[in-house]
Parts: sequence; structure tokens; C-alpha cells
Amino acid sequence: MLQKFSKKNLKEIVERTDTLPGKFFDWFIQSIIIISIIAGSLETIDSLTGFQIRCLKIIETVSIVIFTIELLLRIAVYDRGIKYLLSFYGIIDLLAIIPYYLSFAVDLRSLRALRLFRIFRLLKMTRYNRAVLRFKKAFSRAKEELILFGCASIVFIFLAANGIYFFEGDVQPEAFGSIPECLWWAVVTLTTVGYGDSYPITAGGKFFTFLILGVGLAIVAVPSGIIATSLSETKSDKKHDEME
Repeated sequence: MLQKFSKKNLKEIVERTDTLPGKFFDWFIQSIIIISIIAGSLETIDSLTGFQIRCLKIIETVSIVIFTIELLLRIAVYDRGIKYLLSFYGIIDLLAIIPYYLSFAVDLRSLRALRLFRIFRLLKMTRYNRAVLRFKKAFSRAKEELILFGCASIVFIFLAANGIYFFEGDVQPEAFGSIPECLWWAVVTLTTVGYGDSYPITAGGKFFTFLILGVGLAIVAVPSGIIATSLSETKSDKKHDEME
């Protein structure tokens, strides 16, 4: 009975955010995430003194210990711990700590690559941020529309690559010599980035680019509209539930 009672109380702290202990736990973990990310970024500065490096290492170690305890607590309160480890948040929690433990087993020259995995700690914030959770619900609501639009965008990119190859392939073989090479131009043009590393010089190519830029503006705007509408509906549903 005591074991069940303890587990229940622990679950309220770890999983729930509508209680004072749960809110404190969430804010504490969020603070540690931010501190660990800042410390990990500062470690890449070459001009650090030995004392500064030691302080950052201590912060990193303490953060990992806290994240490890958090993961163990979540496994303990979860009905099936292994199932939690295979969930989205379980994988993120693992990726947040694994690089640190791997650093003891791999060549030190690989630490630079392992540091990159610290970015996954930022994904841990999605568990605690209500706005992010609303985004998640909005994306889930608009999933089919976004998948359909994504497929259409891929088709447009391929068509744009074929079109610019037709107009510029013979004139600029170094930049548009093949359709695979034209795919890069199609991507940066349709997304309205336009790095300027390759651009058309023929009249037909310039006019075609003008048309593609028009389509590119729609490609940027349409998903934004879909997500905005879905977010609005999600927020309305939440207000409706609170009123009930």
C-alpha cells in the first residue's frame, strides 16, 4: 500500500503540471536544460581558462546526473518503463544523456561530434511548454493537409528543375548541366531563398524563374495558413473545454 501511495505521489510530481510540486519540478528541469545548453555552447570557446573549463565541466556533470535521475523517475512512475523508453520523449531523454556517457568509451577526437547531440536537450523543453504542445496538436490536426502539400511541393521542385534545365542547360552547363544539378536551384528558388550561386541568363530562363518565384511565395504562404488555422481551432477547442 505504501509503495503504491509513494508511486502515485511521485507520478503527480513528475507527470502532472497542475500541482505546485509538479510545476516546481517542471521549472527546475527547464532551468537545468537552459543552463546545460549555455554551458555546452561556452565550452567551444578556445580562449577559456583552466578554471572556466573545470566549472563548465562541473555544470555538465551535474546536469547529466539530474537528467539521468529524471529519466529513472519517469521510468519508475510509468506503467511499463520499457514502453516509455521507446516513446518520443523517452528517446529524447536518452539522446540528452547518452553522449556524455559515451564520451568515456570513445576516442576524445569524437567529442566534437558527440557535443552536437546536446541540441536534443532543447527538445526536452517541448514536454513542459504548453505553446509547443498546442503546436503539436495543431500539426496533428493538419497532418493530412501538410502531407498533401509536401508531396505537391516535391512535384513542383522536380518540374522546376526540368524547366530550368530546358532553358539553361545548353547555355550554362557548369550550373545547369543536368536535372540533379538543377534541383538545388529549384529548391532555393521555390523557397524564395535565392543564394545567387546559380541564376538564369536567357530570356526564357528569366521568365520561367519569375513564374517559379510566384509559385514559391505560395509554397511559403500556404503551410503557414494551414498551421495558423489549425492553431486557431486548437485554441478554440481548449477554451470550449475550459468553459465546460
